Order: sequence, then C-alpha cells, then structure tokens
Amino acid sequence: MSKKELLKSIPAVNDILNNKKAEKIKNDYSRSDLLEGIRFVTDKLRTKILADDFLQADFDNDKLKTENILDSARDYLKKIYKPEMSAAINATGVVIHTNLGRSLLADSAAEAVNNVATHYSTLEIDRESGERGDRYSSVQNIIKKLTGAEAALVVNNNAAAVTLVLAAVAADKEVVISRGELVEIGGSFRVPEVMEQSGAKLVEVGSTNKVYLKDYINAVTEETGAFLKVHTSNYRIKGFTAVVEAEELVNDAHQRDIPVIEDLGSGIIFDLQSYGLPYEPTVKESIDAGIDLVTFSGDKLLGGPQAGIIVGKKEYIEKLEYHPLLRALRVDKFTLAALEATLKLYRNFEEALAKIPTLKMLTETDEKIRERAEKLYDLLERNEKFKFKIKKGTARIGGGSYPLTEIKTYVLTIDSKLISSEKLAYKLRQAEMPIFSRIKDQKLIIDLKTVQPAEIELLAAEINQILEEEV
Repeated sequence: MSKKELLKSIPAVNDILNNKKAEKIKNDYSRSDLLEGIRFVTDKLRTKILADDFLQADFDNDKLKTENILDSARDYLKKIYKPEMSAAINATGVVIHTNLGRSLLADSAAEAVNNVATHYSTLEIDRESGERGDRYSSVQNIIKKLTGAEAALVVNNNAAAVTLVLAAVAADKEVVISRGELVEIGGSFRVPEVMEQSGAKLVEVGSTNKVYLKDYINAVTEETGAFLKVHTSNYRIKGFTAVVEAEELVNDAHQRDIPVIEDLGSGIIFDLQSYGLPYEPTVKESIDAGIDLVTFSGDKLLGGPQAGIIVGKKEYIEKLEYHPLLRALRVDKFTLAALEATLKLYRNFEEALAKIPTLKMLTETDEKIRERAEKLYDLLERNEKFKFKIKKGTARIGGGSYPLTEIKTYVLTIDSKLISSEKLAYKLRQAEMPIFSRIKDQKLIIDLKTVQPAEIELLAAEINQILEEEV
C-alpha cells in the first residue's frame, strides 16, 4: 500500500466513536476524553506514515483497525489520568528522603487523617459551648508536656515557623546570628533570605568556624531585637571551632532584655545515643536552657506530618498567635490530626520507637534488615544472566539530620551484562508503584533499610517481571 492508501485507511473519527468498544471507554472517562485520545492516536499514525524514513515493510497495518485505535486511545487516557504523585518504594537507604515525602506516618496518624477526611471534625469548635474554639488546642497541651515549654504553636513548616517568629518578635529590628549558622535549609532557601522576608535585619558576628559571647555582646545596639541560634543539622564544621552554648547566650541576653530564638531544624524529642546515634540536642534541652522560642520540623526526626512547631515562653507565643502572618501559615485539619496522633505515641518512648516508622528504622537491629534482604533474595527468580548478592552496607538518615552519620544496613545488589544498572533503575521507577534505588560500582543497589516489610513481595514481583522481559 502507498502512503496515500494507508492514510485513507485510517478510520474517520465518527466511525471510531460509534464502535461498541468506544461506549465502554466513554463510560469510564467521557466522550470528550475519548475524542482527545482518538485524535492523539490517529495524528500519531499520520505523522509516522508521512515521515521521510517510513518503511511500509516495518509498519503493522493492524494499527489502523478501529479496535486497535480504541485500545491505544484507552492506553493514552490511562497514562494522562494516572496520578503524578503516587505511593512509592524507597530502596535508596535514605530514611528521611525529602524527594520521596520524608517521614512515613504511624498507622494511628494515618487513621487519624482518614477519620477527619471522611467526617466533619472538631477542628475549631468548643464542645462545651458549641461556639468557635481554638484550632491548635488539640496539640498544644501534649507539645508542652513533651518539651516542658510554657506554650506552643504549629504552622505549616519550619521555615514558616522561623519567619513568623522573627516577624512577630524582631520585625524592623536587628537579629544577631553567628556566621557559621547562616545555613541553606534546602531547596535553595537560606536563613538570610528567610530573615529578610520576615522584616528582620541580619547582623552577622564571629567567623565561619568560631564565635564567642563577646561577638554577640559587641553587636548589641538600641536596634537589637533578638539573638538567633541555628542548629547546623545539615552540616558540621569540625576541627578548630568555638560556639557559644545556649545557657551562656541566654544569661547575657536576658540581662539586656533581648530574647533568644533557636531554630533546631529537624528537632528531636528523645536522645537516641543509646541506639548508636550521635548526640543531637533535644527540644527540651533548649527549653531548659532558657531559650525563649524554639522552632523545629514535624516531618523529620519527630516522624510526623510536615509542620513547623514553635515552643517557648507564653508572652512570645501570644505575640505569634495575634500576628497577621499566622493566618497565612496555619495548618489544616489533616496536619493537626496526624501531628496529634504522632505526639501521643511519644507519651511512651518504647511505643514511639515501635510505631513511628522513622524512629523504628533508625533504631532497628541489623538482623531485622538482613531478614528483609533474605526474604527478597528468596523471592527473586534465578537466572544465570543476573547475579544477586546480599551485602552489608551503609544507609543515611537524610532530611538535613545527622549529616555525618552512616547507619548499618543490608543491601541486595543486582549485576548483569544483559542490562545496565541505569536502565534497570529506570524500569523500576516506571513500575505501577515506582521503586527508587541507587547505583554503586555499576551495580544496582536495593537498600533494605528503607524498604517496608509489606513491600517485599511487590518489590520482588516487579524485579522478576523486568528481568523476565530482558531475558
């Protein structure tokens, strides 16, 4: 057949729409959707036929049949209607993976979100009076109990928390901060830029690696609104260093009626040193040191939803509660429900370790990880063209937390001359439930540190399917 004859063989759009198979697709989507899909498929066929390098011998004429065009149109619609954001399997070994949604919620937190999503809720109403209530009351008391703070508030992330604190306490005033603490938070957001948006004026003191109390004192003027400490949770300066401890800074600042603010970043409620992790300052330690306002994240080491949590002195929290920015930065019912459920698990530390996924992954034994690796290995179909090995490895905490810490893990490596590791990683990412891995020494690495027990069988099935296609 000539190109002209092939083009004439493409069915008319109306004829395709009148086919019986079209009715089912229209019921699943809509007539306009199906029309879009048909036009996409038929235009693609015309473009292919009219191409200069078109070869009749290589072309499958069955593609011009109405039923096949409808099948292709359905495939097109499935693809465009497939959610861009979906559940994924994290086999990278990065526990708090920012690009994969950071912390997983505990079962009770997920249930709490579902509960308020499918019912009306007591978000902002007082049960006793039936009148308008306080949006934050569901979490404030438990935050205060866990941290020892006089008051607490929640906004949508930690950058928002820092912005609100500075806007309410030090707008149009100078805020003194060590040069070594002018960190980039992530996604190109930097502390100086956050401060600028709040209206505070940045005053840098000390050097990159050393700062002393006298540096803060010498920077004090009539315009000084606050001292700001930023915990460098996403990097470390080691060697020839000096920092001012919180108690020392607070003592001097309070003598001058200057509030001290601390951004703890990832935040941590309980010390995890007994589980082999390095020391990280807890929120309670900052409150006990006399810090006036402390901010930290809800979705990092706390293991809850994305949120910026602010704790501290009641007189300062009240300023935040009446600031116009709070309305723009406030959290919704889903965040509050998940956060309340997460925080309640912290009333029993052992329960928190067992039920909050982030804490569970950070503190579980090597043997548990090895068991998952062995289960995956046993489920993989053997083929002489692919080599599987279980090895010891190192995972990372991620999320701007414990930047120098490597944690023990077990990985499964896949090596083959038949398919490159890059191609295999790509195919895994295209799975119905995308799988994200890493590559090292030209081998694909499946890190079982971050693969959940319930995901093992699905992971094995996807790997087996891909390998079968490549044989």
